[in-house]
Amino acid sequence: MAQRTRLDDADCAIAQALDVVGDWWTLLIVRDAARGLTRFEEFQGELGVSRKVLAERLRLLVEAGVLGREPYQERPVRYAYRLTARGRALVPVLIALQDWGDQWLLGDGELTATAGDSSREAERVHALVGTRVPELALPDQDGSPRDPVAAAEFTVLYCFPGAYVRGESYPPGWGGIPGAGGCTLESRTFRDRLAEFTAAGAAVRGVSTQRPDEQREFAAAEELGFPLLSDAELGLAAALRLPTFRAAGANRLKRLTLVVDRGRTVRAALYPVTDVAGSVAAALDAVRD
Repeated sequence: MAQRTRLDDADCAIAQALDVVGDWWTLLIVRDAARGLTRFEEFQGELGVSRKVLAERLRLLVEAGVLGREPYQERPVRYAYRLTARGRALVPVLIALQDWGDQWLLGDGELTATAGDSSREAERVHALVGTRVPELALPDQDGSPRDPVAAAEFTVLYCFPGAYVRGESYPPGWGGIPGAGGCTLESRTFRDRLAEFTAAGAAVRGVSTQRPDEQREFAAAEELGFPLLSDAELGLAAALRLPTFRAAGANRLKRLTLVVDRGRTVRAALYPVTDVAGSVAAALDAVRD
């Protein structure tokens, strides 16, 4: 049985939340559930935790309504664990912790929309190669749910901080954040080379945390010809542990590009992106190779 100290401050929502998820292993289980892990053996293999501790933490999360479980095998009975709506509501908390750790523990405290070539963030993104993108749906610019991985042989997912039609729509101080600028140029370059990606068997998807209506206005103004997907709920960011930063009180994806095959396996990861137009050419080369 896990040893837990109950926080009985009934008027403090932070204390009440920590009573559910204020344990090291518990939050890491939620992190991995957001990445698409569902089975006991998967959690144990990823975390290296003892079976006893893992079983207790899973039980507590199910009792708290953070995880739901359903049997996938009868003899012996084995369960799959998935985040409930209550559990998915913890995703922004995980992203905030990751963002804080990237900026203040692994970084130098500077607010930035990019990272160095040898940074821990870059290592994390490059380690996505060979991993699988979990099945999920993101709203496109029309608000319709869409799988970020297309039915094409390859999908190029370029993640960008934010692009707007009007300059006044950008958050205050946007131009002073290293790596934030260049989203419009990037989208235009993908647009102008879209026929080459299509000929190479690749579909293009742009992803940001902007609202669908903001993306719709931008896509129409630029006549992009490919969908933009909204990760405003941070589902993709949490599933792949993508690097983020905060600007004007909102989470933003740092600029990176993933090439994913039809089987949902990441084949190439470009990060950091310092040459926007060059990264589009590099993504096309990765598809052709």
